[in-house]
Amino acid sequence: MTAPDHEADVLRAGIAGHATDAPPPAAETPLDDAQRLQLFSYLQAPEHRTYLAIMRLFTSTLLADLSAGEVAAALAAAEREGRVAAGESDVDTVIDRLKQLVKWGNLVVGRRETIASSIAEFQHGSVRYQVSKLAVRVQRDVDALLRVPEGAREVSRELLPAIDRGLAGIGKALSDALAAERHDPSAKPARQARERLAEQVTTVFLQHAELAATVRDFYAYLGQVVTRHQLAPDEISGFRNLLVEYIQMVVEDVLRHTETIAGSLAGLTGARGELLRLLGPADQLGTDVERARGRTPADWQELTDWFVDSPGRPSQVAALREATARAIGSLLASVKRATSGGGLVPGRRNELLKLAKWFDRADERTAHRLYAAAFGLHSARHLQPAPDYDSDNDKVPWRDGPVQDVTVSVRSRGDRGARGRTSRVLDDPMTEETLLQQARQADQRRSAAVAELAEAGADVGRRTLSPDALGVLCELLTLAMAQRDGSDDKGSALDPVHRLRVTIRPEPGQDTRISSAAGELTLRDTVLELVGDGGLPESEAPAVRGAAR
Repeated sequence: MTAPDHEADVLRAGIAGHATDAPPPAAETPLDDAQRLQLFSYLQAPEHRTYLAIMRLFTSTLLADLSAGEVAAALAAAEREGRVAAGESDVDTVIDRLKQLVKWGNLVVGRRETIASSIAEFQHGSVRYQVSKLAVRVQRDVDALLRVPEGAREVSRELLPAIDRGLAGIGKALSDALAAERHDPSAKPARQARERLAEQVTTVFLQHAELAATVRDFYAYLGQVVTRHQLAPDEISGFRNLLVEYIQMVVEDVLRHTETIAGSLAGLTGARGELLRLLGPADQLGTDVERARGRTPADWQELTDWFVDSPGRPSQVAALREATARAIGSLLASVKRATSGGGLVPGRRNELLKLAKWFDRADERTAHRLYAAAFGLHSARHLQPAPDYDSDNDKVPWRDGPVQDVTVSVRSRGDRGARGRTSRVLDDPMTEETLLQQARQADQRRSAAVAELAEAGADVGRRTLSPDALGVLCELLTLAMAQRDGSDDKGSALDPVHRLRVTIRPEPGQDTRISSAAGELTLRDTVLELVGDGGLPESEAPAVRGAAR
């Protein structure tokens, strides 16, 4: 039996069970976001092990074109090894799985001429399946994810000098390609120069993609572990070495090469148009094709933003430094909690997990006895007390009823007794000495300011005061004005430590002007008097009086 393509489509619809109410479209339409997300549906299906085995079979070779019988033969070996459930290698079951993958978009139906000796052979061999392009990427990412270990991923620091040299090589290759093009664009040296330029660009972007991926993975793991509240001493020691030694080495390497990489990117900015023109799309592939990275302005902008800060958008290098500082701060906080002796006592997480495992393995009778022994609630259905209103809720099991909030004390210690003690006052001599030094310096500045005001005396209106002296004068003026009951009253304020008194009294027609480095202060219809010597009060000294108008 020989069937051409259009007859095979009819037979597929009638015999193999494929719904073909309309002829296939002349050209493929782009998939929207919802259709693309359906490509992941087989990962959450109950038969996901069978779907994974089928997709691995199609993605293991190039241009895989398989029938349902060939897929069933391959699944038979997986079924014998226990990698798929029993009965999944049956041909009818395999056809259902393949049709479902076609519906999700992971597989497409092949079109080819088929020679068969019977209807059954034609049914199982004429319908061929091929994997779609996006499904290959999905399966590739799934296999990579399943192989990833739980620990930290090493940062590819060695790619930084390679990227640095690659960008410098791109500049030289671009100059050679432009020179060869000016001589003879269609000659072999010009084509070779463009190929060398494309090689350099592709290599640099592949290296940067690998570097960025390792950095993201490493810091994702770091953020997962440093935010844990309780760390064992050996974990703290391991994270300390990881942060203090390894991260410091990574950050130093990044900062050491960032300046030269940023300079190379800045040098290529002016020639980016010529660079992209020389890396134009190949005529054989057309324009509607997914190209390698480095062939569009967006790719180069993304590479530049990774190393160079821009207004309102910090680079990934700046983000790396900030993330490192946060990680070290979190580690120091964990170390302080573990060594200060004032933190929470070790939780009972392990005991609760062990109890949950017992509940999971117990039958109904044993679970009730276990619950009564663990929590002391004998013959109880509900955890909450009786409600205020009259209602009968005895038909609802306790596991489906309202949730009762459990306090932290009960979760961590297993009782409701009040615990804790007054926090220990930590002795910090360095901070204490720093604060004392700051206080001494502030007192010295105030003494100098008061001495300057006392020395000015009657000439305060003709001198230029320092900022500290003006600040002290404004402070005393504020206190003096607050002493008055009305605008026509006299006011006075005293600095008892440095023995300086400021008095203001109203005097119509007389203004007091005080100059300073920050500007001029004018007191309208007011006379200012300064009395004092500006010294520390050891004994009473004769007052010095002056007026500034």
